[in-house]
Amino acid sequence: MKSIIIALAAAGTLAAALPSPAQANCNGCGVAAGVVGGLAAGAIVGSAIANSRPVYVEPAPVYVAPPPVYAVPPPYEGPICHVERQQVWDGYGYRTRRVQVCD
Repeated sequence: MKSIIIALAAAGTLAAALPSPAQANCNGCGVAAGVVGGLAAGAIVGSAIANSRPVYVEPAPVYVAPPPVYAVPPPYEGPICHVERQQVWDGYGYRTRRVQVCD
């Protein structure tokens, strides 16, 4: 429907720009008809491009080997550490800092 309306508008604009028998001696009418015709052709081509759908090409599948499965290491047998907030003297006064404490 949209392209039919655009085609009719272009044809009407082109017909209005052409000289009638009463204006047969018009010297600048050829240039005006060329400009109007170019604009109409540009509108038709532009609407055709705007209404076209993009082409989507699905990429080829990529096969990758699964990651290797490693054995679960034994439980860690070291000191257990955690972070506590403590007041620490920094030379100017006591400040509350986070300190790592290992049991």
